[in-house]
Amino acid sequence: MNYFLSEDQLEIREIARKIAEEKIKPVRAKYDEENAFPWEIVEIFKQTDLFAVLIPEEYDGISGKVEDLVIVTEELCRVCGGIGLSFGATGLGLYPILISASEEQKQKYLTQIANGEKLAAFALTEANAGSDAGALETTADKDGDHYVLNGTKQWITNGGEADIYTVFAMTNKAKGARGCSCFIVEKGTPGFSFGKKEDKLGIRGSATRELIFDNCRIPKENLIGKEGKGFMIAMKTFDKSRPMVAAQAVGIAQGAYEEAAKYSKERTQFGKSISSFQAIQHMLADMAIQIEAARALVMSTAKMIDSGEKKYAKESAMCKVFASDVAMKVTVDAVQVLGGYGYMKEYPVEKMMRDAKITQIYEGTNQVQRNIIASNLLKEF
Repeated sequence: MNYFLSEDQLEIREIARKIAEEKIKPVRAKYDEENAFPWEIVEIFKQTDLFAVLIPEEYDGISGKVEDLVIVTEELCRVCGGIGLSFGATGLGLYPILISASEEQKQKYLTQIANGEKLAAFALTEANAGSDAGALETTADKDGDHYVLNGTKQWITNGGEADIYTVFAMTNKAKGARGCSCFIVEKGTPGFSFGKKEDKLGIRGSATRELIFDNCRIPKENLIGKEGKGFMIAMKTFDKSRPMVAAQAVGIAQGAYEEAAKYSKERTQFGKSISSFQAIQHMLADMAIQIEAARALVMSTAKMIDSGEKKYAKESAMCKVFASDVAMKVTVDAVQVLGGYGYMKEYPVEKMMRDAKITQIYEGTNQVQRNIIASNLLKEF
C-alpha cells in the first residue's frame, strides 16, 4: 500500500533498509548465537545519523516524529528484531525527556543522543512491578540538593550499554502511583551498577540487564518534571512508544513472510514447487493480509500522534496488540511453510519466531493492552 511518505521519509527508509540488508543480515546469526550487543552496527547507525531521526531539529535531530521512528524500526527488524531494538529502545528511553523534561535537560541529553554519542534506556520494571507500575519498590529520598536512589530494576533493554537512563522511583510510597517520580541517571554515577545480562529466548542481539541502585546520589536537577508525576510520564511514554513495538512486530512478520514465500518457490515436492499447492498459497495470502492490516494500523496511529492529537492511548494499545499477535501467527506459519528446515538454525525463520514472542509481552502485555482498550472504549458510552 502507498502510505504517501514524503521524500525525506523515503530516503530515511532506504537508508535503514540498506543498513539492514548489507550490514545487519550478514551478522544477525552471530549476534543471536553469542547473545552479544551489536556495537559495530550501532556505530553505523551513528555514522548515518539514524539516531537523529528520533530527535526534533531543535535538539540537533532531523525528525522526532513517531511515524519516522516506526518506518526505521520496521526496516531494521525485518532483518533482525534484536539488533533493530538497540535503535527502538533508545527512542523509548528518551521519550520521558522529550515529553516532560526541562529545556535545559533536553538541550543536555537529547543532543547527545541525536549525534549517536550516547544510547538511552527506560527503567520502570522491577521483580514485583511490571504491569502494576504503582507497586514500585525503588525509592528516591530527597537529601539536600540530591536524591538518593535505592532499589533494583529488572529486564531493562539496552541495560549496561546505554549511558542515559530514565528511571522511575518512589519519592512518596504512601501516595502509591502518585508518589512515583522520574529521574535521569547517567552510567558511571557512584552507586549505580548492573546485574547479570539475561540469557533470553529471542532478541538476543539486544542487551537486557538488571540495574542496581545502592545509595546512588543524583543531583535534584535530574528530576524530570515534578515529584509525583512519574506514573503519568510513564503512561504518556508508553502511549507514544507502543507503535514502535508494533513496528518491530510488523518488521519481524514481514521478514518471515518473505523467507516463507521465497522458500515456497524453491522447494519442490511431487514434481512441482510447493507454492503451487493451495494450502501453501492460502497460508501466504493470510500472512500478507495480516501484515498489511497491522502496518496500516501502526502507520495511522503514528500519524495520529504526530498530528498533535491529545488522546491516543486506545489506538496505541490497539496497534501494539494487533501487530504483535500478527507477528507471532505469521512467524509460526513461516516455520510451518519451511517444514523441517524452518526448525533449523540454518534458516532465519526460527529466530524470527523466537524474536516475535517478546512483542506480545513487553511495554505492557497484550492482556493489559486489552484492558486499556476496553477502558477507553467504555468511556465513549
